[in-house]
Amino acid sequence: MPDNNNILNKLDGLVSRFEEISTLITDPAVIADQRRYVKLTKEYKELNELMHVRQAYIQVLNNISEAKDILANEQDPEMREMAREELDSGQQRQPELEEQIKLLLIPADPEDGKNAILEIRSGTGGDEAAIFAGDLFRMYAKYCERKGWHLEISSYSEGAAGGYKEIICSLTGDNVFGTMKYESGVHRVQRVPATETQGRVHTSAASVAVLPEAEEFDVVINEGEIKWDTFRSGGAGGQNVNKVESGVRLRYPWRNPNTGVTEEILIECTETRDQPKNKERALARLRTFIYDKEHQKYTDDIASRRKTMVSTGDRSAKIRTYNYPQGRITDHRINYTVYNLSAFTDGDIQDCIDHLIVAENAERMKESEL
Repeated sequence: MPDNNNILNKLDGLVSRFEEISTLITDPAVIADQRRYVKLTKEYKELNELMHVRQAYIQVLNNISEAKDILANEQDPEMREMAREELDSGQQRQPELEEQIKLLLIPADPEDGKNAILEIRSGTGGDEAAIFAGDLFRMYAKYCERKGWHLEISSYSEGAAGGYKEIICSLTGDNVFGTMKYESGVHRVQRVPATETQGRVHTSAASVAVLPEAEEFDVVINEGEIKWDTFRSGGAGGQNVNKVESGVRLRYPWRNPNTGVTEEILIECTETRDQPKNKERALARLRTFIYDKEHQKYTDDIASRRKTMVSTGDRSAKIRTYNYPQGRITDHRINYTVYNLSAFTDGDIQDCIDHLIVAENAERMKESEL
């Protein structure tokens, strides 16, 4: 069974690395180096899962071998019957474990476990595009509710007829970026807009960008160079919001590593009535912005090397169409079409994401030659 040996060889090669990491994460010097410790504990968690599956796989291969041995040499009918059952069970379990191992052996994207920043902007289509951007925001808010994630709005600009010209929020929870990254791109809607008097179907668009939220030690920021302003938050929000200077604005000079030019980054945050909290959130957005820019080259390289169109991070690619007259959703990357538009826009998007994950894993398995 050369395929088994190939899988086992790959797994055996990881045993010594697992043992090495198990020792390292108990070393006080490593624990003191926060960046290294976090990286190693993530690797430990991934390898630990592989080691458990490796044990189960070895056990199944041994059971199959023993069962074959009994069937070849044993005359006792009861023993032979038990061996036959053991062989059937093992041969059924073996390909399942092999599939699981292959998936676990694909190198995980180090960003997947991170929280995310979600940005939705209306595109072509005027007022209707802003209304659609609002529909997308509601869809993601409902999806986050289902997943038990926490969604917090950082800033927004409302459309004249409803919805949003732009809305930015942070998503916190388990494996948020790894799940939501498939939503980056241009979303297109075909329907009769509320603003249309002739009853004609229009096509409008909104763009979605999902960025991994930078952790503190991902990005170095010289806080002494940040210029802070405070201002009163506008709009509805009760008595306090408009009277107290709780809104914060930061300006930060940043040298773009791709162009060598120093640019000023401007970020405003009016999320809460608490100025220190707004400062904290503005800083988190600054970190994410810089991290995204500095990693754009890295993600572009991956995208150009990767054959799959599933999650290349190309934010200008048209990824999905929402057709209201037919109640149809089409994801153009994987030719996925379903006719449950009302449930989908109500946050029932997991099935589509699952199909995208399967498609990407299949591509990555090919690349890994597993």
